[in-house]
Amino acid sequence: MNFGGTEMFNNCVVKRRLFPILFLLFLFPGISEAEPEIVVVQSIRVSPYEEAIKGFRSICDVRMRRVVLSELGRADAMRNIKDSGPEMILAIGGDALSMAKRIKSIPIVYTMVLNPQSRLSGEENIRGVSMNIPPKQQLTALLRALPHVKTVGLLHDPDRTGRFVREAQVAALGIGVTLVAREINSPKDAPSLIMDMRGKIDAFWMLPDITVITPQTVEFLLLFSLENAIPLLAFSEKYVELGAFMSTGIDAFDMGRQAGEIANRIVSGVDVKSVQHVGARRLVVSTNLMVARKLGITVDMAMQSGIGSGQKIIREARMVN
Repeated sequence: MNFGGTEMFNNCVVKRRLFPILFLLFLFPGISEAEPEIVVVQSIRVSPYEEAIKGFRSICDVRMRRVVLSELGRADAMRNIKDSGPEMILAIGGDALSMAKRIKSIPIVYTMVLNPQSRLSGEENIRGVSMNIPPKQQLTALLRALPHVKTVGLLHDPDRTGRFVREAQVAALGIGVTLVAREINSPKDAPSLIMDMRGKIDAFWMLPDITVITPQTVEFLLLFSLENAIPLLAFSEKYVELGAFMSTGIDAFDMGRQAGEIANRIVSGVDVKSVQHVGARRLVVSTNLMVARKLGITVDMAMQSGIGSGQKIIREARMVN
């Protein structure tokens, strides 16, 4: 039997089959090295999250696939992620981060998460961008709008926002402001603690602390502000629309860009452990003109956030009538 002839024939067939593939790889080198895939995990489809994704896409050129928890459920979402075998996960929002952190084998980048350290426990594969704006930036923005403010009141749960308040006290001291910080363990204690500050503070700072921020406490704070002519500094524009004097908020699109910058570093080969967790770098100040008039405050339409020009900050005031 002529085994040599058969082998030669098979080799010719293989070469003929390989030639078109090699030719295509020569013409389109990208075929041989596919773009990395990132799975985007988000709890729901809301405008701020969509803006964050747009910001991410604007700077990170990768294939992306969505997993929306409200549409799949957690069990199906986790199965979907594992079956797809992505190279990275982008977690948008706290619920998405809480679910995704169970995956230890690939890098996870988060954004649009408030107080992320309360959800994490030292995971080495997770880095990202928190919604926490440094307290000095927020207080400086308040002083730009209200230069007369010397004493600012706030309520906080030490287990939730204690670290932030300690940083705020140091920052306040550096810019000549005294913080009247009262600890709270139950929302039912809020009214009496707030009323006790009457006559002792020039403004009240509403922190994103879920022990404090209940519908009842927010309503009480808004009435307290108007009845006592004490401006209320909030952490979200939605409270400005409800009646707070001003808010210092984040730019969702830019937070997405920040997450994209982190993802690019990791995709390029940088060790996740050497990447730092960062906070939102752009500050958006929103002001309610109607409330300002009721409080006897004159608002300068050109009011800026007052942060150092070397930082990347949006210097604008969104006026909400």
